[in-house]
This record gives sequence, structure tokens and C-alpha cells, in this order.
Amino acid sequence: MPGGRRISAHAVCTAIRDDIVSGTFAPGSRLIEEFLARRYGVSRVPVREALRTLESEGFVTTRRHAGACVAQPSEREAADLLDIRALLEPLGAARAAQRRTEAHLKVLRGLVRLGQERARRGQLGELPPLGDWFHETLAQASGSPSLAGLLVQVRRKIAWVYAVEPAHRAAPSAPGTALRSDFALRAVESWDEHGALVDAVARADADRARALAAAHAERSMSEYRLRRPSRVRSSKHSVNTAGVRN
Repeated sequence: MPGGRRISAHAVCTAIRDDIVSGTFAPGSRLIEEFLARRYGVSRVPVREALRTLESEGFVTTRRHAGACVAQPSEREAADLLDIRALLEPLGAARAAQRRTEAHLKVLRGLVRLGQERARRGQLGELPPLGDWFHETLAQASGSPSLAGLLVQVRRKIAWVYAVEPAHRAAPSAPGTALRSDFALRAVESWDEHGALVDAVARADADRARALAAAHAERSMSEYRLRRPSRVRSSKHSVNTAGVRN
């Protein structure tokens, strides 16, 4: 289709990955090149390249007689993701304490301030993108592109296979319930933990940063539960390259 080839495979890859992570394409569902090309408004060439990349990342698998499909991680594989996160995030935090720049600190402090404000106001639905931005910035502050890439990929996979409970999911709409109070309290605690971690990174205290990151990862494990498969939504949309996350 006209102009389709001008959109990069990277942009298409990001769009497909986002749809997999969000559950638009459920585990096990087929990823048909022609359908994906129509959905994102591109030719089949960048779609084919994107699927190869996503297969290397573990989001897509190729089945005999079925072609490309969304991968179906086992419960053991899903549990391994949390263990990997618990190992990598403390390492990333310690490296960030040693290698961060003032620019990193400025962004991290700004995100903590926003996260704490939203959490205390009970605006829990606004916290997930702030949390993603925080952890991606902290990973970048490690000064290791390889480590940062692994951390971002692991967090994406966790978001894909797990639903998150108290601190990151919007609470029930009924005001004054104990459940909502628990959700809001954990959100406040979580962002206070982020603040303490940034303080340690700012002081170049690698041991403290490592310990805080490990404790935060351990506490957050109880908030995860495996997602249930959802039906594939087939609505079309074009790739908006200006809004694609890098």
C-alpha cells in the first residue's frame, strides 16, 4: 500500500509488541502478516521483519503449519521472569549509583515527585506509565546499554504475562472501601520506596541502592498474578510513529 514501506520495521515491531503486552493478541493466537499489514497500515515487509525480531525476544513463536503465533509462556517461565527481575534490578540500581548523570537524577526526582503526588491523591490509573518511565530511566542510568536493554525487556515480558494488583491497577470505583484504601496505601509506599532509591543513587551509595531495589522487587512480587487469556480484538489502527515508544 502507498507509503507503507516508509514506516520502519522498528515502529511496526513496537506496535505489535505493545498489542501483545496489552493482551490485544492473546497467547497462542496467530499473527497473520496480511492482517497485521492492514491493521497497522503498512506493507508486509516491515511486518515480516518485526515478527522475526519479536521471535528473538520471546514474544512470538513459529509453529509448523500455523506460522507466527503469540508465544505461550509456561507458569515456570513466568515465575522465572520475576526471579530474573529480582536479580537484575538490584544490579542496575547499584550501577546507576556509580554511573548516573545529573540529567538522570533530574528526571528520576521529577518522576518520584509526580508519582508521590498521584499516589496520595488516589490517581492510581496514572501511575503505570510513570512507573515504566522511572524504571527505564533508572536502567539507562546504569550506563550499560546491554543491562538496560535486558531490564526493559524483562519488565515488558512481566507486564505481558502478569496482571498487577494493588499499586498499579486502578482501584474499585466505590469510595471509602477498605480495598481501595489498601490499593492507595501500597501505591504511596511504592513511590516512597522509589524516592528512597533515588536518594541512594544520588549519594552514589551502590550498596544501599542495591538493597533497596532488592527489597522493592521482593515486596512487589505479591502484587502479581498470571493473566487469563483474552480474546483477540481485531479493530484496525494505523501506526503512529510519533507516539511509538523507543
